[in-house]
Amino acid sequence: MNTELKMNDSSLPLRRDVKLLGQILGEILVNHGGTELLDKVEKIRMTCKTLRIHFDQDIYAELKQEITNLSSPMRKQVIRAFSMYFHLINIAEQNHRIRRKRQYHLQDDSIVQPDSIESAILSLKENNIDENMIQEVLNKLSLELVITAHPTEAAKRSILEIQQRIAVILKKLDHPLLTTRERLKLEESLFNEVTILWQTDELRHTKPTVLDEVRNGLYYFDQTLFEVLPEIHREVEDCLEKNFSTKNWDVPNFLKFGSWIGGDRDGNPNVTPEVTWETLHKQRKLVLRKYKNVLIDLMKRYSHSTTRVEVSLELIQSLEEEENKYLPEDKKWPITTEVYRRKFAIIIERLKQVGKSDLGYRSSEELLEDLFLVNRSLNKHHPAAHELKTIQKLIRQVQLFGFHLATLDIRNHSGEHEAAITEILRKVRITDNYAELSEDEKVRILENTLMDPRPLLLLNEDYTPETQQMIQVFQMIRNAQKEFGVSSISVYLVSMTKSPSDLLEVLVLAKEAGIYRLHADGTIENQLNVAPLLETIDDLTAGPKIMETLFKMPVYRNHLKEMNDQQEIMLGYSDGSKDGGTLTANWKLYKAQLEIHEMASKYHIGLKFFHGRGGSLGRGGGPLNKSLLSQPAETIGDGVKITEQGEVLSSRYLLEDIAYRSLEQATSTLMLATARVSKEAEPGNLRDESWELAIEEISSISLKKYQSLVFGDLDFLTYFNEATPLRELGDLNIGSRPMSRKNRGRFEDLRAIPWVFAWTQSRQLLPAWYAAGTGLESFASQSEQNLQQLQQMYEKWPFFRSTIDNLQMALMKADITTAKEYLSLVEDQNIAERIFSNILKEYEKTKDVLLKITEDKELLDHTPNIKDSIYRRNPYVDPLNFLQVELIKQLRKQDEPTEELITEVLLTISGISAGLRNTG
Repeated sequence: MNTELKMNDSSLPLRRDVKLLGQILGEILVNHGGTELLDKVEKIRMTCKTLRIHFDQDIYAELKQEITNLSSPMRKQVIRAFSMYFHLINIAEQNHRIRRKRQYHLQDDSIVQPDSIESAILSLKENNIDENMIQEVLNKLSLELVITAHPTEAAKRSILEIQQRIAVILKKLDHPLLTTRERLKLEESLFNEVTILWQTDELRHTKPTVLDEVRNGLYYFDQTLFEVLPEIHREVEDCLEKNFSTKNWDVPNFLKFGSWIGGDRDGNPNVTPEVTWETLHKQRKLVLRKYKNVLIDLMKRYSHSTTRVEVSLELIQSLEEEENKYLPEDKKWPITTEVYRRKFAIIIERLKQVGKSDLGYRSSEELLEDLFLVNRSLNKHHPAAHELKTIQKLIRQVQLFGFHLATLDIRNHSGEHEAAITEILRKVRITDNYAELSEDEKVRILENTLMDPRPLLLLNEDYTPETQQMIQVFQMIRNAQKEFGVSSISVYLVSMTKSPSDLLEVLVLAKEAGIYRLHADGTIENQLNVAPLLETIDDLTAGPKIMETLFKMPVYRNHLKEMNDQQEIMLGYSDGSKDGGTLTANWKLYKAQLEIHEMASKYHIGLKFFHGRGGSLGRGGGPLNKSLLSQPAETIGDGVKITEQGEVLSSRYLLEDIAYRSLEQATSTLMLATARVSKEAEPGNLRDESWELAIEEISSISLKKYQSLVFGDLDFLTYFNEATPLRELGDLNIGSRPMSRKNRGRFEDLRAIPWVFAWTQSRQLLPAWYAAGTGLESFASQSEQNLQQLQQMYEKWPFFRSTIDNLQMALMKADITTAKEYLSLVEDQNIAERIFSNILKEYEKTKDVLLKITEDKELLDHTPNIKDSIYRRNPYVDPLNFLQVELIKQLRKQDEPTEELITEVLLTISGISAGLRNTG
C-alpha cells in the first residue's frame, strides 16, 4: 500500500516505518488476493484521500458506487486490509514515541525531555523548593491506577502478542550498527509476523468469560508492570540523588495498580463470589511466579563466598535455624561458603509453599524481612557507592505487589444491597418493606443494627438466590482478607449512591459477614472501606450533602476511625456525561470535588478521589498526565486513584517503554502539582473565582442545550438507535458484561460504554462535544471582555485547558461528511435530517468558538503530533465507515442474516475502533 504522508521533518523515521509496513502489507495483499485486491484497496484509499484534499460530489458518488459493487469475498478482504493498516500504524506510532524518548537521552545532558521525572525534579530545584518540602511532597504522593475490563478495541491476546513482536522488531531496526545481513534478517522476520497477523482471526467467536478478562488483564502485569513500577520509583531516587546529593532520600511506594476485573459485579451476573475467589488465586499465582524467577536469577548472581567477604552474623544464624526446618533433604543446598545461594534456596522453597502448608510465608511482610536481612549483609561488604540494585528492585516489587499482586475492588449497584437488606429485615420482622421507608427511617434502622452486636441473619432461613449470593459476596471478602491479606480486597464501591443509607447498607452486610465487628466495649473492628460512586449530574450535586450527613453520624465516624479517618469517593465520568453532556459533567465533577474537599476538611477527614474515567473522549478519556492536571489542585495531595479502561491498556501498557513513558509523565505531573499546592496553599492562588462563575454559567446553558436534544426530543432515541451501529455492537464479543444493566432497552439502563462507542463508530462522537459550543458561545458573545476571559482561562487554568483540548480532539475525530452517510439507516428521513441538522449546526458553532478561545487557525495547532496522526488515519477510516453503512443496510433488511454478513459488519466495527484510538 502506498503511504504518502504530509508530516513535519521530525517524523521522518516514523514515515520510514509506515512506508516499510505499508509495502509489506501490499505484498501480503497480492499473495492472498492477487493484484486485483491490492488495486481495489489502492483505488478506494486514493479516492478517499483525494476527497479529503478537495471534496467533489461526483467523485464521492463514484466512491460509494465502487464500495456498493464489491462482491462479498472481495469486500471482506478490503475491510481487513484497512483494519490491518491501523494495527500496523498504531505500532509504528508507539515505536516513534520510544524513539523520541531515546533521542532525548542521547543528546546533551543539559537537554531534558519534557514531562520526565528529571524535568520535574529540576523544576522543583529551579523554583527554590527546599529538600524538606520535597520530602513532604514525596510523602503526599499517591497514585493508584485501576485496570478494568471494558475492551472496546476488542483486541484478542493472540493479536496483542503479534503486535508486541512486531514492535520489538521495529525497535531493533533502529539500531545504528546493524549489518546488512542483520537488517535483512529482521525485515524477513517483520514480514513473517505481519503475515501471521493477516492470517490470524481478529474477532472472538464467543463472548469472553470473566476469567478470560482476568487473564487478559494479568498479561500486562506479567509483561510490563511488574518491571516498570519499581523502575519509576528508582528513577525518582536517582534523579533526587543526582540533583540533591546531600540528603538521604526516602521515596515511598507512591505508584500502585489495582483491578476491577473479577470484582466488578455492577450489572454483570457473571461476576460471582467463586469467580472473584478464583481471580485472587490467579493474581497470587502470577506474582509468586514472578518472585521465584527473580530469586532464581539472584541465586545465580550472588555467588559471594565467606572465604572472600564477611557476611552478617544474623544471616549465618538464620541459615542454621531454617535449613532443616524449611528444606527437605532432596532440596538442601550443599553446605558451602556461598551463603546467599543457600538463603535464596530457603526463600524459594517457602514461596512455593505459600497457601499450601504452614512452611510457606504467611504474608509478604515475612518475605520482606528475609530480603532485608540479605540486603543488610550485602551492605557490609559491597562498596557503598555502587549499590546492588537487583535485590533492592525485588524489595520494591514485594512492597508494591505483596502476595496479592493488585488490590481487587468490589463494586455493586446500590439497588442490589437495598433489595438484600429489605428481605433480611422482613425475615427478622424489623420492617415489612424497608425499600419503601423514608431516608430518615432507613438510617435509623441501619444505625441501630450497626450498634447492636447481635447478628440479623437467621441460620436456617430461606433467602432468595439474589440475597444468598449477596451474603456470599461479603463472606468471600472476609475469607479473602484472611487468605490473601487485607490489601487483596480493601474497598467496596457502591454504584448509583443517592443517599447515606446506600453506604450504611453495605456496612450492615459487612457486619453480618463478620468483616465489621462490634465489640462489647463499643469499639469496632473493620478493614473494608466503603466508597460511594457519584455518577449522574443530580448525584454529583447531592454528593457533598450525602457525605456530610454520614460524617455527622457517630456510627459512621467510628467506621472511619478504623480507616484512619480516610474516605474514598469515586466520581463517575461516563454516566454524568451521558445525562448532562461532557462540558457540564466535567464542571460538576470538578465542583463536587471542591465542595466535598472543603466540607471534609471541617470534619478532619482525609479524602481520596477515585476518578472513573473512560478511555474514550466521551467518557472522560485522554492522556493520563492531562487527566491529573485537570483535577482541582488542592485535591491532588489527597491521593489520586484513576481507572485505566480496557480500551487503553494495549496502547499504554503493551510495550515496556511506552508503559514507562506514560507512568513517568503521570509521576512528573503529580509531583509538580503537589509541590505547587504545598507552596501556594490558598485556593485563590490556584485559580480565579471569576473563572468558576464563568464556567458555572457556561455549564448551565450547555446542560439545557444537551438535555433539550437527548431528553426533550421525542425522536432522538429513534435516531440514535438507527443512525449508529448500536444494535450490531451486541454481537461483537468484546466483554462479559451485558450492554444494558437490566436489558430493558431504556436510555437510563443503557451503559455509557455502548452509548459512546456507537456514536464514535458513526463518526458523530456526540457525547464528546455536543452542547459545549452553545454554552461557550453564549458566554463569549456577550462581550469582548468575556472572550478574553475564556482565553485567559485556557492559558492559565489546567482544568479549562484540558476541557478545551479534549473538545478539539473530539471535533477532529468526528467527521460530518462521513457521519451524514449514517442518515440513510434511519427509516424516517424527516427525523434523520432534522436531528442531524441540529448536530451539524452545533458542530460548526463549537468549532468556531474553540478557535476563538485558543487563538489558533485550525484545531489542535498546538499539538502537531496528534493532529498529524488524525490526518494520517482519516483516509483509511473513511472506507470502513462507508462499508459499514452499506453492510448495516443489508443486515437490517434480512430476517436471518448470514454469518458472513455479520462478520463483515463486526470487522468494520473493530477496524474503526482501531483507527480512532486516542492518540497522544
